[in-house]
Amino acid sequence: MLQDLRAFFAARGVLEVETPLLSAAATTDPALASLSTHWSGSQQPSAQRLYLHTSPELPMKRLLAAGSGPIYQVCKVFRDGERGRRHHPEFSLLEWYRPGWELNALIDEVAELLRLLLDQPGLGLDVIGYQALFQTHLGIDPLAADLATLQASAKAAGRNGCTGLSSCEDLELDRDGWLDLLMSQCLEPRLGRAGLTVVRDYPPSQAALARLRPGSPSVAERFELYLDGMELANGFDELTDAAEQRARFNANLSARRAAGQPEPPLDEAFLAALAAGMPASAGVALGLDRLLMCALGADRIDAVLAFPVERA
Repeated sequence: MLQDLRAFFAARGVLEVETPLLSAAATTDPALASLSTHWSGSQQPSAQRLYLHTSPELPMKRLLAAGSGPIYQVCKVFRDGERGRRHHPEFSLLEWYRPGWELNALIDEVAELLRLLLDQPGLGLDVIGYQALFQTHLGIDPLAADLATLQASAKAAGRNGCTGLSSCEDLELDRDGWLDLLMSQCLEPRLGRAGLTVVRDYPPSQAALARLRPGSPSVAERFELYLDGMELANGFDELTDAAEQRARFNANLSARRAAGQPEPPLDEAFLAALAAGMPASAGVALGLDRLLMCALGADRIDAVLAFPVERA
């Protein structure tokens, strides 16, 4: 798989790069937790804690801002608190960026790569909007529905046989929490059953590092790709506005503070690179362990790991 993907990118003139696993900054996303380590070599106490990256995204974007052109990376990434049938605290990620591309072109390239790596040249691709997905299968508008409507929809789905929502009656979640629960428990299992399914145009509150597309309503230029009911890739039309990105990071820190989560330092080098000028780009991250699960028909991530964490 690694040989084939490297040949794929070499033929397209995409440069393989390497960025540090350790950083003085960490993700601000409230949904992610970083693993950290202590560096005794630093003479500055504030620089002694280093974080293992949850994604190579920010340093790769610094390379884009420095004029690297199209780039990709295969690396290990780390996320604290994640363990399950499809989750592991350390996993393999493929991430790549295409300066000057829009999301449609990147979606097509992701599909081409997966057809190659899965040896399924006829694998189809279906693209559906996030809003349409909820309207079709749940009868609600995820961009307009209020908290009470989302909560009622989840409870109804639980009563109607969605096993993952059978005990959600007492949950207290914010709006995005209920959307994520409905997506993961009711909708994701339906996706990618007859080929590749791409869901795009997410709510602005779930934009992360994606650009917002103006409109009524506004949506995030973001997509996720599914196969066999499992998310494999997450892509963005990348945000290049440094002030907007800083505001989003600070909003994340506020959410972390309210939830009693650690508040990691911001990646000021990345923000400086954005301010200096990063080219308009589309980028995507693809989980290689999960892709290998699909290729082998495995239902647990442990089946594609030589040494799961309990035996590492």
